[in-house]
Amino acid sequence: MNDFITALAGAAPLASGWAWHGVAMRRRLAAARRDPLSGLPTRAAFERRAGRALARGPHVVIVMDLDGFKHLNDVFGHAAGDEAIRVTAASLNDAFSGEHGSVAARLGGDEFTAVVPLRDRASLPWLLGGLHGEVTAPFRHAGCDLAVGASIGAC
Repeated sequence: MNDFITALAGAAPLASGWAWHGVAMRRRLAAARRDPLSGLPTRAAFERRAGRALARGPHVVIVMDLDGFKHLNDVFGHAAGDEAIRVTAASLNDAFSGEHGSVAARLGGDEFTAVVPLRDRASLPWLLGGLHGEVTAPFRHAGCDLAVGASIGAC
């Protein structure tokens, strides 16, 4: 019995180390699946999640590109462009937060996408109009009100 307790006492730190390693690896993998600037899923993570969503029923695929993003970066600096990306991501999250089964992602640069359940075709123009309004609303950066445009398509 004494040998068992000694062995257990020696193995406990090793076991806890492996447990910590597993937690750290899961956190790293989750972080790798998210865009660090926007917090949205990356393209690969989006493709997996979108595939599952599309298999469950009718959805609309939305693709969006920011208009005037390069000009914003050139005139106001990359920090302003980064803020535009963060604000756009927040707008996507706000627009689709009530839609169970939706997923939004940053494809790269100033390109975004989303897959949203489509219950009624008539609601699509309303959905896209609301998204456009939210994304193009002015945001505050370094004491200035800035805005970008958006080109949005859906199928």
